[in-house]
Amino acid sequence: MIIEKYVKTDFKSYEDFVKNYRIKVPKNFNFAFDVVDEIAQKTPNKVAMVWCNEKGQEKNFTFKDIKEKSAQTANMLSFLGIKKGDAVMLMLKRHYEFWFSIIACHKIGAIAVPATHLLTVKDIIYRIKAANIKTIISATDERMITAINEAKNSVPILQNLINVQGEVEGWHNYSKELCRFSSFFPRPVGSEATTNDDPSLLYFTSGTAGYPKMVSHKFTYPLGHITTAKFWQNLNENSLHFTVADTGWGKAAWGKLYGQWICEATVFVYDYERIDYHQLVKKIADYKITSFCAPPTVYRHIIKEDIKSYDLSNLKYAETAGEPLNPEVFNKFKEMTGLELKEGFGQTETVVLIATFPWLKSKIGFLGKPAAGWDLDVVDEDGISCPPNQEGNLIVRTDKNIPVGLFCGYYETPELTRAVWRNGVYNTNDRVCRDEEGYYRFISRADDLIKSSGYRIGPFEVESALIEHPAVLECAITGVKDEERGEIVKATVILAKGYKASPELVKELQEHVKKVTAPYKYPRLIEFVTELPKTISGKIRRGQIRQQDGNK
Repeated sequence: MIIEKYVKTDFKSYEDFVKNYRIKVPKNFNFAFDVVDEIAQKTPNKVAMVWCNEKGQEKNFTFKDIKEKSAQTANMLSFLGIKKGDAVMLMLKRHYEFWFSIIACHKIGAIAVPATHLLTVKDIIYRIKAANIKTIISATDERMITAINEAKNSVPILQNLINVQGEVEGWHNYSKELCRFSSFFPRPVGSEATTNDDPSLLYFTSGTAGYPKMVSHKFTYPLGHITTAKFWQNLNENSLHFTVADTGWGKAAWGKLYGQWICEATVFVYDYERIDYHQLVKKIADYKITSFCAPPTVYRHIIKEDIKSYDLSNLKYAETAGEPLNPEVFNKFKEMTGLELKEGFGQTETVVLIATFPWLKSKIGFLGKPAAGWDLDVVDEDGISCPPNQEGNLIVRTDKNIPVGLFCGYYETPELTRAVWRNGVYNTNDRVCRDEEGYYRFISRADDLIKSSGYRIGPFEVESALIEHPAVLECAITGVKDEERGEIVKATVILAKGYKASPELVKELQEHVKKVTAPYKYPRLIEFVTELPKTISGKIRRGQIRQQDGNK
């Protein structure tokens, strides 16, 4: 097994895992050659990816297929002038060409820049300039193509436009041109060879304020995701794993690529334009998915489906990340499937930091315990470690060891890096606390904290209280500026079927929150909506709600 080259896997307990887990980082590791191509050499017919779309099309790709298609793509990009260190933006939704393209970038030593297809012209121009994008590979989508063409007219550094699964005037046609190139791409040598410290991946974060930051990861980053896939998602060579995520966001690297293939698991990809939860559950049943990961928002909708009518007997493990998990969702999913959701926590800047690992019991409301190799702490504003059950800032101590999988900084903006990472400490800007057993509980992003009448209120606790009411399908808690209190709590609510907005319902929800949690946390303002702003991976964008309300 490939994974055995890098880590020991047979730990007897969480304590054994923390004490003895080490990642063996080879010199000049390159995921494309050292994992994908090596598996293809040893077991060429091993299925790497099962892909299907909402139109009923489906394809299986072996590791041999991925090796050859990525080599052809690398040869095509090289022919177009792309070389080591050049940035290539991938706007490919969930199309299978994303996997060919990102592996091709790794083979060349180019910097892959995954991006969501929802970007505006302004967004695209900003990214091209900030990352010096030379090439864009895009899905054939009329809105996207129009936006990219308009952006190209304003930014001359963009040299190549490539589209997949379609025909666009003035663009290179990926499908037609790929067959012209060899399915062999030799590993570069000399100055063109990649090193462990070279940048391989850039993610633009979906921050709550200001322009997105460019999170830079180096070539060793995939090895950090062994922890994510093997020891949180509990994968092995027989697993068929399905993570709900668009390829434009970091969650795709967490669940649809690196750690999964190092484990030699098969990745399942469902390519859709708009999520249909009935179809989502049907895919889990029909394809006999063994491991499933999605944000709590997705689970919240899944438990509204009649999932007991589906055969989910092959599903052995279910994980969640991206936002806090409400107890109501945990309990209902367990009641319907018999499975306890295993929470995981991390950032675009990291791999999994905290999780309910297989040896640990689930504790409702808690994320789990720290991943092996990560020196985490909870500190107050003076940097002093907090006692159990005291809220503080989650930090990563890096003075003795920089963990494999931690970002190498914000690309070409050292001042932004220094703002969060200095003196041997990386400040995640997340507010957490831990209990006497060492379990961590997420409170909020520092940006999401609401300060009202001297109280510090994290949105998650209020959201969890609200979601227990049968009228509430989804909700987001934010702060609204108030002259008297500084801020007041606002709830933006999507109602469940059968409920209608009314002043009486507002009062009922407010009283419900007062009974479930501390009365000072109740939402003084409630707005009913039909849709919440979210990232493409399903995380609620509270920052956008605040901006719409004229806050922060």
